[in-house]
Amino acid sequence: MLNKKFPRLLPEPIGKSMRVAELIDTTFKAYNGGRLAEACRLLTQKMLPNNGCVGMTLTGALTPAGLGRAAVVPLMKAGFVDWIVSTGANLYHDLHYGLGMALYAGSPFLNDVDLRHDGVIRIYDILFDYAVLLDTDAFVRQAIQGPEFQKTMGTDEFHYLLGRYVHEREKKLGIKETSVLSAAYQYGVPIFTSSPGDSSIGMNVAAMALRDSKLQFDVNRDVNQTAAIVYDAKSAGLNSSVFILGGGSPKNFILQTEPQIQEVMGIEERGHDYFLQCTDARPDTGGLSGATPAEAVSWGKIDPDNLPDCVVCYTDSTIALPLITAYALSKHAVRPRKRLYEKRDAMLAALREQYLKKGTVAKIEHRTDLQKKARPRTGRTAGTASRK
Repeated sequence: MLNKKFPRLLPEPIGKSMRVAELIDTTFKAYNGGRLAEACRLLTQKMLPNNGCVGMTLTGALTPAGLGRAAVVPLMKAGFVDWIVSTGANLYHDLHYGLGMALYAGSPFLNDVDLRHDGVIRIYDILFDYAVLLDTDAFVRQAIQGPEFQKTMGTDEFHYLLGRYVHEREKKLGIKETSVLSAAYQYGVPIFTSSPGDSSIGMNVAAMALRDSKLQFDVNRDVNQTAAIVYDAKSAGLNSSVFILGGGSPKNFILQTEPQIQEVMGIEERGHDYFLQCTDARPDTGGLSGATPAEAVSWGKIDPDNLPDCVVCYTDSTIALPLITAYALSKHAVRPRKRLYEKRDAMLAALREQYLKKGTVAKIEHRTDLQKKARPRTGRTAGTASRK
């Protein structure tokens, strides 16, 4: 009976000339190795085909480890990531690379008191001079003195403008493709921060407010703008997928787009189509970071029809992201970039029109009827993601 329902567990011997995709497909068969293989196939076989819209979250110290340059930038360049929600810290440390500053592979077993005396900052086994922080802070403060920053704006606009300054600095230094912010500016990928005050970038913006800077973050715009991205994709018949690295606030911020559309705005929708998460967070503690896609279904965040396709891989993102990136780049053709930042006003206007037509100030009296046949989507395929 088993041989009729499940593939036989008989991996190929690893050879010296094996490529990453072959290694994953032929030897990652069980446990979180199996889940990582499923994640790779979900991305390349379900999320990316037919111009599906892919949102990514960045949580944990990924950019200090160089994964912005190594993985996130190549994914954006290939058109595999259409929009991003990141912690402010990841974007702050991304600036170090775009400004040509040096970070070093160190050790987690150093004496931190000695490091403090020597002016060295440690992020587990990553080391850099305290001057890196001071110089990055100065860059942010000087950049946001520009007249284009003297207003209230969404964090996507803020990061776009800051990315332009980083891109100009890269050109002066003769470096390229080192910064997520710079690449997002070039490729029109909107980047949001769900807690803009919770990082050194936000700290410098706050300090400049004491010097009468007019820059403020419009969090209402961020909530509606992210929902507008999802609504734009779904209303055009495209799949909406989330690629979650870690958990935390960015995970909720990218997933809450569907409850914003359904629960708050009263617009009928079924949830994101595909969910891929790499995390070390447990689900049994009740925290959002470890909450499963099955739990997300109950909130309307994930389409229940596609729950069998959702994948959670319990592993360190610094292991998973390079492997998934290499797999995707070798298995799927480069896609045209959506350049969603350039469509931000039009997308928001379309969502506003639907909200004013369907929504109400009083209690929303209905919920999407899951018994109704789902609206056909260009990117939806029959069956579930390959488990072979």
